[in-house]
Amino acid sequence: MKTILFDLDGTLTDSKEGILKSIQYALSCYGIEEDENNLGMFLGPPAHLAFQEFYGFSEEKSFEITNVFRKRYSKKGIYENHIYDGIKELLEKFYNDCIKLCVATSKPQIYTEKILESFEIRKYFDIVVGSDLEGKFCDKSDIIAKVIELSGEDKNDCVMVGDRKYDIIGAKENGIKSIAVLYGYGNREEFVLSGADFIAEKVENIYELAFFKKNMKNFQKST
Repeated sequence: MKTILFDLDGTLTDSKEGILKSIQYALSCYGIEEDENNLGMFLGPPAHLAFQEFYGFSEEKSFEITNVFRKRYSKKGIYENHIYDGIKELLEKFYNDCIKLCVATSKPQIYTEKILESFEIRKYFDIVVGSDLEGKFCDKSDIIAKVIELSGEDKNDCVMVGDRKYDIIGAKENGIKSIAVLYGYGNREEFVLSGADFIAEKVENIYELAFFKKNMKNFQKST
């Protein structure tokens, strides 16, 4: 059986608006005024790590400001979101083919479940693994490893679908194939540098790539 792991943000849903507006709000509470268009680096990594890396917050302060971010995000930002065109149809197709579908995301589990339910796609997934709220379980490689463990599948039958380098690197560290999607928040250069096995320009390309079709060379990474 083929097992397909999907990232959430930028892969299944376009959550950019809610995330960035909530990040912008949190920064403003600390006297930092930023245009949300300049905050794209927060799309992908766990928020507390991004605050440390991009704004120099200490570990303690990064959790503090992350809690401020979550106050807005949990009430409003989580709903400033929409599912990508074609995703429901893609999941239905895999589901009807008896493919095991999973979610592997650095977004906290509590938010992930709410989002999947709100878009009525939770029913397609056998396994959903997100991060915790304490930041102890948030590394993408660890999350992917947990999904593989829970699935009980051979790694040769697993493929990770995601839109950022964290998904591709996490897949590689776990010894599984990866499909990078260009309709999300990453770009082709990022995917080539991180070693993506395949690159899909559109949602509809994912289906054939998931089976490593030999006639899909146009969507593979350039070297």
